[in-house]
Amino acid sequence: MLKGNFFRGLGYLGEGFRLIRQPGLRLFVIIPLVINILLFGLLFVFLGELFAGLIAAAMAWLPDWAWLQALDWLFWILYGAVIVLMLAYGFVIVANLIGSPFYGYLAELTEKHLTGQEISTDESWAAIIKDIPRALWREVQKILYYLPRAIGLLLIGLIPVVNLVAAVLWFLFNSWMMALQYVDYPADNHKVSFPALRRLLGDTRLSAFGFGLPVALAAMVPVLNLFVVPAAVCGATAYWVRENGATRT
Repeated sequence: MLKGNFFRGLGYLGEGFRLIRQPGLRLFVIIPLVINILLFGLLFVFLGELFAGLIAAAMAWLPDWAWLQALDWLFWILYGAVIVLMLAYGFVIVANLIGSPFYGYLAELTEKHLTGQEISTDESWAAIIKDIPRALWREVQKILYYLPRAIGLLLIGLIPVVNLVAAVLWFLFNSWMMALQYVDYPADNHKVSFPALRRLLGDTRLSAFGFGLPVALAAMVPVLNLFVVPAAVCGATAYWVRENGATRT
């Protein structure tokens, strides 16, 4: 039987957006935000040039008929749809890889703000830099968990009729992954392993889906996805403080 509260889970992202405006948290929101803006711009330019080259190559293979060559606008419409999807999920993965040391510390500061309790005593920049390899390995673990399941869902999606169910499963899986992705930051601060985190989220699965659903939707909206990452970290920390306490009572 599914446990947790779906509607309570929905509220955590909104709480995260409120938390990122707190004075003590702003620095560790602004730094990764600047990184994300630069990353988003570079990805957009790179993908734009890549697809422009692909479109030109594709049109060069077609017969030199005026009406057929005029269809290049259709390729650009398809390019726009593809680039939005690629930016949505590719951006989140890369942004989390680059910003993971900052997000771990942001989760720590958020938990201190919510509970008034220190998690660790070392708050220096040297400690953040030293933590980069471990934080990156944690992100790699999440990617390794995600990829085989995503590929499996993509294969199911190729089967006629069954692919209707696969679409629903894909959306649920991405909501689950968003919860895993961001609750992992406060969990990691408490030295909770990734497998143990999956079990903890499974104990309040409805709350996890409620939290992950709006994060997954927001990640698909350009510009908004720049701000949703730090907000999701703060919201996930609120989730950790309240839901993890609930599982122990």
